[in-house]
Amino acid sequence: MSVIVAVKVSGDTGVFTKSLEDHAEEYRKIAASAKEHGALHHQFGVGEGYILINDEWESAQEFESFFSDPALRDFMGTVGADLTVAPQITVGERVDSPDMF
Repeated sequence: MSVIVAVKVSGDTGVFTKSLEDHAEEYRKIAASAKEHGALHHQFGVGEGYILINDEWESAQEFESFFSDPALRDFMGTVGADLTVAPQITVGERVDSPDMF
């Protein structure tokens, strides 16, 4: 069974939001690589001073391997993430429920 991964990264959401357009091709390349490494679903959200990543992966190990890539961390730093603050990562096994949509 797959896992749901929620990541909260401190950062400058203005820089991040602008980067979605300015670095669209890099985001596409990262998405393609993530899919090759076991990512099933991905989306971002923003709040005051943080960026949310909500993913579904085939396994926690595949996510951990992908997310620990130094090149990915370097990219995150260029698009608004505050790498001096450790991201908050929560992983849980995905379960089906009668109210899913």
